[in-house]
Amino acid sequence: MPYSIDLRQRVVDAYNEDIMTTYKQIAKRFSVSASFVSSTLKTYRQTGSVEPKVRQEQTPTKLSDEQLLILKSLIDENNDATLKELCVMLEEKTNVSIAVSTMGRMTQKLNTTVKKNTSRQPKR
Repeated sequence: MPYSIDLRQRVVDAYNEDIMTTYKQIAKRFSVSASFVSSTLKTYRQTGSVEPKVRQEQTPTKLSDEQLLILKSLIDENNDATLKELCVMLEEKTNVSIAVSTMGRMTQKLNTTVKKNTSRQPKR
């Protein structure tokens, strides 16, 4: 969730009150990061507004519908595979490489869970 417009305006006002103040000092004063201060001031200089940017379009899914079907069948066949193992299997089938975090999102999108069968794992 973006920071409030009020906080953004206070950051700009603090900078304008004392130009000798550093971004780090302003960040510490408002308990935000220096990069937030920098980007807020940059946006203000460019647009004259402190409004957060609105995302124009959603990032497209990493896998096509066909690849998602292949992933679904891989999960059904290997329901105790780890996300990393599924990444390897998917790459072997489709030549598409995705990260483990993306695999986690794709399994959520498919409404499936990947659970290890702990009864077959050796005890430590």
